[in-house]
Amino acid sequence: MSAPVLTTLLVANRGEIACRVMRTAKALGLTTVAVHSATDRDARHSREADIRVDLGGSKAADSYLQIDKLIAAAKASGAQAIHPGYGFLSENAGFARAIEAAGLIFLGPPASAIDAMGSKSAAKALMETAGVPLVPGYHGEAQDLDTFRDACERIGYPVLLKATAGGGGKGMKVVEDVGQLAEALASAQREAQSSFGDSRMLVEKYLLKPRHVEIQVFADQHGNCLYLNERDCSIQRRHQKVVEEAPAPGLSPELRRAMGEAAVRSAQAIGYVGAGTVEFLLDARGEFFFMEMNTRLQVEHPVTEAITGLDLVAWQIRVARGEALPMTQDQVPLIGHAIEVRLYAEDPSNDFLPATGRLALYRESAEGPGRRVDSGVEEGDEISPFYDPMLGKLIAWGEDREQARLRLLSMLDEFAIGGLKTNINFLRRIIAHPAFAAAELDTGFIPRYQEQLLPAPSDLSDEFWQAAAQAFAQSQPSTTRADDLSSPWGIGNGFRAGLPTEITLHLSCEGQDLALTLGDADAHTAQLKGEYLLTEHNGLRRQHRAILRGDTLYLQWDGELRRIESYDPISAVEASHSHQGGLTAPMNGSIVRVLVEAGQTVDAGAQLVVLEAMKMEHSIRAPHAGVIKALYCQEGEMVSEGSALVELEHA
Repeated sequence: MSAPVLTTLLVANRGEIACRVMRTAKALGLTTVAVHSATDRDARHSREADIRVDLGGSKAADSYLQIDKLIAAAKASGAQAIHPGYGFLSENAGFARAIEAAGLIFLGPPASAIDAMGSKSAAKALMETAGVPLVPGYHGEAQDLDTFRDACERIGYPVLLKATAGGGGKGMKVVEDVGQLAEALASAQREAQSSFGDSRMLVEKYLLKPRHVEIQVFADQHGNCLYLNERDCSIQRRHQKVVEEAPAPGLSPELRRAMGEAAVRSAQAIGYVGAGTVEFLLDARGEFFFMEMNTRLQVEHPVTEAITGLDLVAWQIRVARGEALPMTQDQVPLIGHAIEVRLYAEDPSNDFLPATGRLALYRESAEGPGRRVDSGVEEGDEISPFYDPMLGKLIAWGEDREQARLRLLSMLDEFAIGGLKTNINFLRRIIAHPAFAAAELDTGFIPRYQEQLLPAPSDLSDEFWQAAAQAFAQSQPSTTRADDLSSPWGIGNGFRAGLPTEITLHLSCEGQDLALTLGDADAHTAQLKGEYLLTEHNGLRRQHRAILRGDTLYLQWDGELRRIESYDPISAVEASHSHQGGLTAPMNGSIVRVLVEAGQTVDAGAQLVVLEAMKMEHSIRAPHAGVIKALYCQEGEMVSEGSALVELEHA
């Protein structure tokens, strides 16, 4: 049988994974096709493709989840194959079947394998038959509240609700007691339906202090299957991975082999083809429990590529062409150590709520040996509320774990992002934390060290404020009067007739406001050169990145990029009185439920409104008992960050 023709590849996804797949496809000489929603018309993945196809719509349900539109795009562009990326339809068996029925190639496993492993419930039943140890739980078909209540009582609280059809933390809730179950189940089902088109759930015992260790498997169409070592993905927030590394620290060769061989047996049992990941929970005694199998390329695949020197997307393309795997299990390399962090548009200090807005500043760290950035954005891009908030990934490789860790810290220091909140400072604190340096890893890492990783704002030093003021003062234009360029009154340098030169600035940073007066004597404490501020204090001279965007300065200080704004104090006072209370939208999003009505009495903590943004639900709750005075939103409505939603009066 002749090998299938594959010269043009359509990527049925967006963001960094679409850019990453197209990068390898182009290196192999393929023509690349991007699809995009109306919102993503000018997104980076669309700009980088050879051909682009507009799917219309804004939400994923109207664009990236439309199977008929995707297949029509492939036909129109001349693509012979479709790469699903991850998320969206990547683990949808119906999508795989539709592609095959259209005479196209799916760069993923057979639909039968997705059916077997794409459902967590079906996968666990299969593993139970195969003798793979499972975490106690309920994976049945009945989905009513009573069934889940009975199952939770049998398993014992705390429990973990999980969507059977997806991953990435969507449709996943920890339930501490029976009083939380009904609300958590309903919310998880809505999230699962919105993200995967399938609301079915399973429930498992929530293990304490487990590690999340996963095995990368790869299979061809000739019956060959091998494992490409393992990854530790224990550091998570909201049950979504934040930091991944390979190999897993402290894993013995014997345990690696046992987990790897179990993963290969699982893949072979379902006739798997292509890239897949078998995920396990590993306890402190070295026992591992099957969690799920992701029948797709994972977000964290770059760390596996870093320690093996392989290109997994290239392998996907070659396997799709009918080629055999190019090596045996004994030939799989394991070289050095790699660590990856996920860069999100979100606010770690506000329960990691997704952030939207324009990337007013975006500078990636420099490329070089052991350094890799996979991103899907550029400076000036708009981050919308319709999709996952991940902007990209930073990957560092080293000859050992410590070299990789230090290299990643350097990359994080070089990154500069402004215009919306991100988790980059949070990531740096994780990688710099002594417990992480000591490889003390488990899924409770972030909650355990929350005070250090999410510190309360502290007073900024006088040296910082002085440096920020100097950066603002020295960045002012040489004159503010176009009609008289030589006028001393338009120079803006603090000139005063008969008095010392003096300038007053009102600055704001991290909720702190300060008025600073600079005179002639201050001019020598700092000097702005290009995008760097040179400071001298107590005999020490330092260099800080300082990038100005309008009335906003981004200043690198104590390892973090600080956002400082220059403001008019009179205008600020007027703005503070423009809104007299009420509960507002914490981000741009869509109202999916309004649970109260005007005149209703509510208790403190009562759920009032449910907002959906970036495929996650967020509850707006009553901060105190009271009466609903007014509602300013309705179900289905799109709202902007800061929009008034509910007016609540004290009872």
